[in-house]
Amino acid sequence: MSKTFNLSLDSPVGVEQILAAFGEREYWLARLSIFSGIDTLESLSVDRDGSVTAILTKDVQRNRESSPLAKFFPENWRVVQRETWHPLSGNRVGGDLSITPSRAPGSAAGTALLAPIATGSRLKCAAKVEFKVPLIGGEIERMMGRVLVQNITALQHFTADWIAKHK
Repeated sequence: MSKTFNLSLDSPVGVEQILAAFGEREYWLARLSIFSGIDTLESLSVDRDGSVTAILTKDVQRNRESSPLAKFFPENWRVVQRETWHPLSGNRVGGDLSITPSRAPGSAAGTALLAPIATGSRLKCAAKVEFKVPLIGGEIERMMGRVLVQNITALQHFTADWIAKHK
């Protein structure tokens, strides 16, 4: 079974500014240096229509992880995070996000919508978290969902701060 989480966050930064930041390699490198969950920017592409795809990876060794969840994962595994952001009509931006570990029981995926508001922009996200371990999977999914919501909130603040410093 999986758990779904919805959130809405306002930002003082406009939709166009956020999409432009997502297309900058420097933004992703700064983000990686602040948020150590994912280590490497594998690729960043910006299409002619302004769509941005970023692929981030982390190679994990179980003996280096202190999390109580570590025992459910193989000795060595990789997490791939993929974010795709694309312009939509009405000055909006859509996003598709996924976090997929190789050879491990958990995953997360979601959709996002950035829309203009009078004071900047609003991000609406719907995310699904799944952890396929009998008996305790549901509790772990709830915990993973709470962490995901906290991380998205922190990323939203980081993005606004980064844009303010790089205008």
